[in-house]
This record gives sequence, C-alpha cells and structure tokens, in this order.
Amino acid sequence: MKILPSKKTWKSVFKVISEADIVLEILDSRDPESFRNKKIEEIATKQGKKLILVINKSDLVPKDTLEKWKRKLSKEYPTVYISSKDRLGTRILRKTILKHASRIPVKVALIGYPNVGKSSIINVLKGKHSAGTSPIPGFTKHSQLFRITPKIFILDTPGVYPAEDEVSLMLKSALEVEKIKDPINCALELIKFVKEKDPEQLIKAYGIESNDDLEFLEKLAIKRGRLLKGGEPDVEEMARIILRDWQRGKIIVWKDPE
Repeated sequence: MKILPSKKTWKSVFKVISEADIVLEILDSRDPESFRNKKIEEIATKQGKKLILVINKSDLVPKDTLEKWKRKLSKEYPTVYISSKDRLGTRILRKTILKHASRIPVKVALIGYPNVGKSSIINVLKGKHSAGTSPIPGFTKHSQLFRITPKIFILDTPGVYPAEDEVSLMLKSALEVEKIKDPINCALELIKFVKEKDPEQLIKAYGIESNDDLEFLEKLAIKRGRLLKGGEPDVEEMARIILRDWQRGKIIVWKDPE
C-alpha cells in the first residue's frame, strides 16, 4: 500500500516554495538520487525558482563517492555536499546560495524527506541551536522562518515525499519506527538490502552471522536478552531496534552513481 503525506503537509510545502527565491532540495548521501522528489523539482522550476541540490550526511560515505554524485547531479542543478553533523561544507553552501540569489536578502526553502537533516542544516548554518532536531522522522510539523545571516533567510518545512510503500520509506528513514505496521518484514528487507551492499556490515555492527535473515533477528534477540514469556526470542522488538539503528546511522551502506 502506498503512503502519502497529508494534504495539509503538501499545502504547507507548496506555500513555502511560492514564497522562496531559492529551493534547496536536501538529499541523503547514501543514495542521493532516490531522495529526489521530481514533483517538487517540477513545481519549483515552473515557478521560476532556482533549485540547488544539497547532499547531506556526507560523513557517512567516502569523499570520492560524494564527488561522483556531485559531478553527476551538477549536470542538472547546482549541487553541493555537506555534513551538518561534522559542520563541513557549510561555507560552500552559503556561497552557493548567494551566488544564485536574485536579490538580497534571499529567502531559501528547505525541502526533503523526513529525517534527511533539514533542521540540522539550519542549526549549523546559523551557528547556534535554532531549529528543533530529532532522530524521529516527521519531527518538524510546521514551516518556520530563520534568519541565518543578514543576507540569508531560510524557510524550513515538514518532510514531504511522493507516494511510496512502507519498505521504501523505511529504507529512506522517512517513517517513525513506532508507526511501521510490519516491522519484521521491513527489518528483513533492510537486512537483505544491507547484505547486498556489504555482506560484512551487519557482522561489524552486531557480531552475529547468519545466512537466514529471520534467524539473524532471533540470534540477536537472544544475545541481547530480549525474550518473550517462555523464552522465545522477541523478534518484533529486535526488528524495531535494527530499524532505529538504521535511522541513526549505525548501519552504513551506500550507493555509487551509475
């Protein structure tokens, strides 16, 4: 079943785009292309807004991979990569914004999936804790205006995404784990996905090896003492734990541009 943000969320995002001079589309460094929202890009372009792609969480992938993504995406739109966590690339982002500003002060809209790091980017650009941040997807509920410098103002928005199924949104960390209807299936899909990218990643993260993905969850539950009455491993709870670890960057795999 496909999941969509509420009409109220979309309305808020459309309003912010119309008010902005520049739209920053925030992408996750682990797979920037999959985080692009073509609907947002089309709307921004039709309204004559300058679009800049910002690859966030660059601390999670090698620099040569980031450079490859930057070269590829720059063929369509100006692209920069940053790490709000490590405070890297923010000066370049400010310079890029001012370079493409049609007027000063410039009003900039931050658009992206839930949990992609929009609020963290505001905090690091401003240099102090200005926007609320949380590892829970969907933490930002309403659009907010922040003064970054006398020349740059930023509009933050709730996370938005096109219609996608639960597994796809989970892989993008765009759903709150507690709201995932089938955590075991999502965890099994995540384990499969991670193994395809890096078979050693789960062993490094959890010290457990198994060719059977469900057995992996059972072994992990036993190792951590997460047992149900009767001594059965609490597979559902371990599924949620792994999904949270994925959202928080404990499990790291990435995609190279084709």
